[in-house]
Amino acid sequence: MKDNYPKYHPQFFTATILEWKPLLQQDAYKKIIIDSLQFLSINKRMRLFAFVIMSNHIHLIWQSLNNFTPTDIQHSLLSYTAHQIQLKLQKESPSFLNSFKVKTKDRAYQFWEREALGIDLYTHDVFIQKLNYLHYNPVKAGLCIHPEEYLYSSYRFYETGVDVFNILSNYAG
Repeated sequence: MKDNYPKYHPQFFTATILEWKPLLQQDAYKKIIIDSLQFLSINKRMRLFAFVIMSNHIHLIWQSLNNFTPTDIQHSLLSYTAHQIQLKLQKESPSFLNSFKVKTKDRAYQFWEREALGIDLYTHDVFIQKLNYLHYNPVKAGLCIHPEEYLYSSYRFYETGVDVFNILSNYAG
């Protein structure tokens, strides 16, 4: 019998684009992130409680499900999105693609910084603190005045219950 009870705590996850380049400024690149999160959510690899996609980094609160570890989910998200970003840049912006060229044995291009941050959220208070931090990131960056104005965030989901991207689970159940 498959154990469906989560084995891992929710996690605050941050991944940054290499050298903080504004790769995710265009919505088409944000959509690549959304597509990957949809796949992971629909296929019950993880539960996504919150997200924000900024121009050069992402913040997520997620929880791995079934037999998937947080490392599995992270690897799946980052490798899929890197591959899709590379394909899109090859077609649409080869010169920008060249700014991601690296001299390593395992890849020609690198889009994500190597050290993504994952913090287990053991308490409700810490969960809420990270949720608020994530939701107010676009306001702090000057992208909007109110967090509900920023499309690529889960803030409106918690205000209205409407999940525009069909990827979210309410942390309250």
